[in-house]
Amino acid sequence: MLFLKKKLFKKKYVRNEIFPDEILAESQNRPEFDVAQFEGRLTRPISTASLIGIIFTALVIIVLFASRAWFLQVAQGSTYADLATKNTLRSTPLFATRGLIYDRNGMELAWNIPGPDGDPDVPRRAYATTTGLSQTLGYVQYPSKDSAGFYYQEDFVGEDGVEKYFNDLLQGRNGLRLLEVDAQGNIQSQNLVEPPVPGQNINLSIDSRIESDLYRNIESVAVDHGFNGGSGIIIDVHTGEVIAITSYPEYNSQIMTDKTNSAAIKSFLSNPQNPFLDRAINGLYAPGSTVKPYVAMGALNEGIIDPLTKILSTGSISLPNPYDPSNPSIFKDWRAQGWVDMRDALSVSSDVYFYEVGGGFENQKGLGIDKLDQYFKLFGFGEALPADSFFAGAVGTVPSIAWKAVTFPSDPIWHIGDTYHTAIGQYGFQVSPVQMVRAIATIANNGELLNPTILKTSTPSIERSINLPSNDFQVVREGLRQGVTSKLGTDGALNVPYVAIAAKSGTAELGVTKQTVNSWITGFWPYDNPHYAFAVVMERGPVHNLIGAAAVMRYTLDWMNTNTPEYFK
Repeated sequence: MLFLKKKLFKKKYVRNEIFPDEILAESQNRPEFDVAQFEGRLTRPISTASLIGIIFTALVIIVLFASRAWFLQVAQGSTYADLATKNTLRSTPLFATRGLIYDRNGMELAWNIPGPDGDPDVPRRAYATTTGLSQTLGYVQYPSKDSAGFYYQEDFVGEDGVEKYFNDLLQGRNGLRLLEVDAQGNIQSQNLVEPPVPGQNINLSIDSRIESDLYRNIESVAVDHGFNGGSGIIIDVHTGEVIAITSYPEYNSQIMTDKTNSAAIKSFLSNPQNPFLDRAINGLYAPGSTVKPYVAMGALNEGIIDPLTKILSTGSISLPNPYDPSNPSIFKDWRAQGWVDMRDALSVSSDVYFYEVGGGFENQKGLGIDKLDQYFKLFGFGEALPADSFFAGAVGTVPSIAWKAVTFPSDPIWHIGDTYHTAIGQYGFQVSPVQMVRAIATIANNGELLNPTILKTSTPSIERSINLPSNDFQVVREGLRQGVTSKLGTDGALNVPYVAIAAKSGTAELGVTKQTVNSWITGFWPYDNPHYAFAVVMERGPVHNLIGAAAVMRYTLDWMNTNTPEYFK
C-alpha cells in the first residue's frame, strides 16, 4: 500500500514539474518590452512537417510560373508577338473604286464621288438623275464599321439590278494600309502594303434616253387613266440586246444607296404599288389576245386550218349544256367580226376564230389544250429563262389539264370552255413582259428564241431555233401588220408615217367582276426587215378606259422619231 502511494505521488510530481524557463519568466511582459516584436514571449521552433509543406508549395508555384512563362515565350511566342505588334500597327482597307456603268452610247449612269468628311476613305456611289433607270441599275450598300472605327464589312454590296448582278466585276479588290498608332490611337505613320484594284467598267445595252422616255410615258398614262402600274421593254431581235426596260413605279437608287432620307425610304416600303417590284421581269399578267399569234402558228403547223379559210363570227358561239338544255354555254367575241380568215382574225383580234382553231367547234377542228400548251411553251411561255441570266425571274403559268387538277381540286375536270379561254390568253394564263417580248421577237426574226442581254454586244445568245415553216411566220407577220394598217384593225394607234409597225394588242379582264383589265401592246419594226421588238403592259386599269399600252408605245415612237431617229433607219 505504501508502495502504491509512493508511485502515485511520483507520477503527480513528474506531471507538474516546473522548468527553469518558467521560473525565470513573469506572467506578464515587462513594461519596457516591445510587445509588437513579441519581446518577452515564449516561442516554439517550426515543425519539420510544416517546413516541408512550405517548401513543397513554393516549388509548385515556381513550376506553375515557369511552365506559363514557357508557354507564353516559347510555345505561343510568335502569336503573342503579332498581337503585341498589332497593338501599335492597325491595318485598314484601301477601298477600291467601284466600276462605272455606262449606257450603250457611253453616257455615265453610275460613278464614284469622294466620301464625306466623316468617312473620307469610302467613295460614294452617284447615279444619273434620269427617271426610269433605278430598277435597271439597282443600288449598293456601303462598307460598315463599328463604334471603334473598325470595318466589319469591307466591301460594297450590290443590292439590286445591275449593281447586284455584276457585283463581282464592279467591286474590284480592296488594298491594305498599315497605320502606326500610339496608346491613345493617334496615327504616327502609315504605310501602303497592297494597292487597291479598281472594279471593271461595264457598258449596258440600254439607251438611257429611250428608257427614260418610255418610263415617263408609262407614268403619264398610269396617273391620267387610273392604272396601278406598268412596264415596257424594247429588244434587238437579232442580238437580244435590251434597248430599254423599265417599270413604274420605281424607287430611287441614290436614296436607297445613301440611306440618309428615311422618310423617302419609308414611303417606298409602304407604297401599295410596290416600287421594288421589277414588273418587266417579275411581274405576271394575263396576256389576253397577245397570245393569238402563237395559236395561229400552232394551227398552221398542225394543218388545223388553211390561212385563207374563213370562219364566221356573229359575236359569239354557244355550246349545249347537257345539264340544262335551256341554258347553253355562250362564249362571246368582243364584237361581231363577220367572215374572217387568219390574217383578218389577227388584225381584228377575233375571239370566235381563236376559240374554234384553239378548241374546235362544229366542223372546225381545234388544236386542243395539249397542243396549245406545247406551242405556248415552244415560244417561251411558262418556262424559266436561264438561271444565270440578268432577266431570270417569274416563270408564269400556261393552263393545262395537270395545272387545273392541282389548282382546282374541287373541279379538276378539263372542259372545252377552259380550252377556249386559254386560246385567247385568259383562264389563269400568266406571263411576264420579258417572256412576251422574247416571243414577239421570235415572230419577227423567223424563229430564233433569244436570251436577252443587258450588256452591249453583237453576239446573240439563242435559246433555241423554232423550226416552223417560214411561210407560217410570214402569214402571222402579215396579220400583225394588217392590224395596224386596216381600218378595222385593233392597233391603228401605231400606224405612224415614219416607220412600218406590226403589232398585236390585248386586253385581259381581271377578277370575277371584270371591272379592271391589263392593257397590252406587242410588236416589232420595221415590218419589212424587223430589227426591234417591244412589249408594254399597263396593269389593272378601268375596264372602260380606251387609253392604255398602245398609247404609251405611240408616245414613245413619236419621241424617238424626233430624238433618236437612228432606230428607224
